[in-house]
Amino acid sequence: QVQLVESGGGSVQGGESLRLSCAASGFSVSRTCMGWFRQAPGKEREKVAIIATSGGYTYYADSVKGRFTISRDNAKSSVSLQMNNLKPDDTAMYFCATAGDNYDGNSYGCWARGISLYKFWGQGTQVTVSS
Repeated sequence: QVQLVESGGGSVQGGESLRLSCAASGFSVSRTCMGWFRQAPGKEREKVAIIATSGGYTYYADSVKGRFTISRDNAKSSVSLQMNNLKPDDTAMYFCATAGDNYDGNSYGCWARGISLYKFWGQGTQVTVSS
C-alpha cells in the first residue's frame, strides 16, 4: 500500500527558509517520479519540483528555480524540499506525490506528463510566508 506523509511546514517571514520532508512507503522512490506540488486558495494545484527515476534528474517551476532544491534519500525512502528565500507568493498547501511503481517512462516524462501522472498523494503540509 502506497503511503506518503509530509512534514515540515509552518509559518515564516519572507526571506526565511523551510525544509519539507515526505516519508514514503509501499514502493521504491528511486525508480519512479516523485514530486512536490502546491495549491494556494482559489488557485489550481501546480508543480513545484520533480525528482525523476533512477538518474535522479530534477526539474523546477520557473517561480522557484534558484530558491528551492528537491532531493531524495533512497535508503530512508524519503524526498525533501529545501525552500530558501521564501516569498509571500509561496504561501500554499504543499503536497508530496508519486507516479508509483508502474511508471515506465523516461525522466523528462516525470515533468512533461503533468499532474495527472501522479496517482498517489500525501495529505499536505501548510506553508505560510508573511511579508
